[in-house]
Amino acid sequence: MSQNIQDKVIVITGASSGLGEATARLLSAEGAKLVLGARRLDRLTALVEELNANGGQAVAQQTDVTDRQQVEALVQVAMDAFGHVDVMLNNAGIMPQAPLASLPVEDWDRQIDVNIKGVLYGIAAVLPHMQARKSGHIINVSSVAGHKVLPPGTVYCATKHAVRAISEGLRMEMTDSNIRSTIISPGAVATELNDSINDAQVRDSFNAFYDQVAIPADSFARAVAFAISQPEDVDINEILFRPTRQEV
Repeated sequence: MSQNIQDKVIVITGASSGLGEATARLLSAEGAKLVLGARRLDRLTALVEELNANGGQAVAQQTDVTDRQQVEALVQVAMDAFGHVDVMLNNAGIMPQAPLASLPVEDWDRQIDVNIKGVLYGIAAVLPHMQARKSGHIINVSSVAGHKVLPPGTVYCATKHAVRAISEGLRMEMTDSNIRSTIISPGAVATELNDSINDAQVRDSFNAFYDQVAIPADSFARAVAFAISQPEDVDINEILFRPTRQEV
């Protein structure tokens, strides 16, 4: 894999834990130059220090993906540090699942802001640079929930279906610009995502399920690396993966 990852400039949102952190570690080991964004600057800084101490090249920028200016600033850090962006991984996401009838409207708004608008802001920040270079790769994170509607996560499923629609539309629009578009849809992967569930009963149910079947976050990292490592004329459009033990 490292032949096509070495020295690529890769921006990752939601990089302070879970899928983003695991992916940063793997890509750094493969020789990528990383620009990492997340809200928790202390954890982000610690990760960057670790990667650089191990011979990597990484920089951190505190980023809330619900703020378009902060996402633009993250990409600008990459431009200033490395001159261009090869890959944008729009990874930040939340999953505050609850029944619709409980009317968690604030959670609905947050999911739309992070899971949909955050992805769009990432695309908006990086696309002009990639179009100018006629080269680039945008990777968006959906979910098994982007392929099925699974109550009580109806709104979460809607946001992840939206990510797939946005990504496919992006792919179709960018074929003349030599910009690749990949959707990665994980099943149950062990991260802190369940911590965003505010409904205690739903959170307990998810935690019990994840305790039984969830696989490590490096499973996602390997999927990202596989998509990036392909030759420039090969666009891996979608990867859907689950734990072997996951039925749904």
